[in-house]
Amino acid sequence: MDGRQFKDEVFSHFARMGAAFGHAKRVEIIDVLAQGERNVESLAEQISASVANTSRHLQILSAAGLVSRRVEGTARVYRLADPGVETAYRTLVSLAEGRVAEVASLTEAFFTDADGTRPVAFDELETLSRSGDVVLVDVRPASEFAAGHVDGALNIPLADLSVRMSELPDDATVVAYCRGPYCVMAATAVTRLRDSGRSAVRLEGGYPQWRDAGLPVADGPGAAEEPPA
Repeated sequence: MDGRQFKDEVFSHFARMGAAFGHAKRVEIIDVLAQGERNVESLAEQISASVANTSRHLQILSAAGLVSRRVEGTARVYRLADPGVETAYRTLVSLAEGRVAEVASLTEAFFTDADGTRPVAFDELETLSRSGDVVLVDVRPASEFAAGHVDGALNIPLADLSVRMSELPDDATVVAYCRGPYCVMAATAVTRLRDSGRSAVRLEGGYPQWRDAGLPVADGPGAAEEPPA
């Protein structure tokens, strides 16, 4: 093998890795798996795709070494192969944020329409908490909450919000968060809470950003299953 052959082959492998990221649904799968492992059916529901298409995307991600799987009974449960995959995903997102103007314009237009307010930054949360009663609510599914969450948060999955709203103190400000800056669950929760007459805002960023900032986190259901008195 000469130098040209070596470069052609090794760069083709680099390109294969890039191609694995080259579909919106596969990128979204990585985003979901960054919250915790999932089976195929659950992933299909989260990304609004058929089980067959989701399985095909997982095969491509697996062939590139980006995801791994384990067998649990009759189900195959997928997870990110290692932390480097999430790092690569975050780098891709950061690059798009800096180079693709449509990312910012789409995000601003959607969230302005969805909940209409400026999100609360991490460092503002402590100030808000000191100024009055605040309940931090994680609206992700219970499995993601159990895999890791903001310390002290209450888990009320978005799907359960309507029936569990009575668990929240009437006079508290609800701060909702979910998977990250492009997750829409927290904005939807804020809209529903406000429609019910409650004070609610969205946290800027989600659990992964909170964790990566070195702020307090916890795992398992823990005491956060019940709201503070």
